[in-house]
Amino acid sequence: MKSVFLADITNRELEIFLQKHHTIYIPVGATEQHGPHSPVSTDVLIPQEIARRVAERKGNALVAPALPYTLSYPHRGFACEFSLSIETFMATIKDLALSFARAGFKRIVFLNGHYDNTYAIAYACAQAAEQLPEGAKAFPFNYWDGMPTERWAESTEGGKGLHAGAGEVSMILAIRPDLIDKEHLNAEFPSFPDTKTKSPALHTAFFFSSPGSVYEMSRTGTWGDATKASAEQGEQFLEWGVESVIDLMDDIELTFKELPVKVKR
Repeated sequence: MKSVFLADITNRELEIFLQKHHTIYIPVGATEQHGPHSPVSTDVLIPQEIARRVAERKGNALVAPALPYTLSYPHRGFACEFSLSIETFMATIKDLALSFARAGFKRIVFLNGHYDNTYAIAYACAQAAEQLPEGAKAFPFNYWDGMPTERWAESTEGGKGLHAGAGEVSMILAIRPDLIDKEHLNAEFPSFPDTKTKSPALHTAFFFSSPGSVYEMSRTGTWGDATKASAEQGEQFLEWGVESVIDLMDDIELTFKELPVKVKR
């Protein structure tokens, strides 16, 4: 194969690939503001780069064109917030899952780089499941899902830098440094109250159910300290993402093989 990118190969080359391999990574991101310093394509570029590295390293997968328009409604109010309705997004995911399965792919992995998409992708894959050919599976992974706790903490400033902070900016510096406006790197953290539970459910309740919530609680759109970003750190974080995805794929294959105890009729 001259490229792991599906968009770069011919129909003939895909037919040859599918004789031996059956995995496709579909990077899913967002087109939304990332502070005054980072490109609106941040959440697309990162999972796309991680997917490329995984595919090249393993030699058994292709990377589909990324899905850039997704669920960015919490950022509504910023000039850069271009998104789909939840219904349209889920329908798109379902249709893509079925389309790739018809082509012959058996592992259709929506590799997500934008947390707000997570639930909707999973629900859409469930909608597609009953129409998929036997043996085909469509499912989402966030690229960070397989990171050990300490790696996730380091790449997210202890969980406090979740958007346009040191982690994301570092990775973009490693991928496309020309897209970072270094003169406008800044630090801003949401003024969350000291809650009793400190539960992730508060994030879901506040942001996922409230269009414009990120805009309302942020002055600049940054959620972290972008001034601490570096390309060296970014390279490390990207490699952790690659290892995360490879480990997740190994684990899901083991799970598909070992977990079912009932035969489907």
